[in-house]
Amino acid sequence: MEATVVDLRYKMKDVLKALDRNEKVTILYHGKIKGIIIPAERESHKKITDHPFFGMSSQNNKKSVLEELNDLRKSIYNDI
Repeated sequence: MEATVVDLRYKMKDVLKALDRNEKVTILYHGKIKGIIIPAERESHKKITDHPFFGMSSQNNKKSVLEELNDLRKSIYNDI
């Protein structure tokens, strides 16, 4: 989609709809390209099994949950 500076002011709703359709919006000023608005990347939903913490208990760890959390937090507490 191409939009002028006036379109940005008076037709922003149409510009936002174009961004919702994943279209790039080219901004024109006096007929010359001034910039391009690119739609933001949408966050994709991931499965819980893809998370790196999933399945950590199956690694033959005999630590309790609190011990595991304390091990994970050590670097945070050591920095203070």
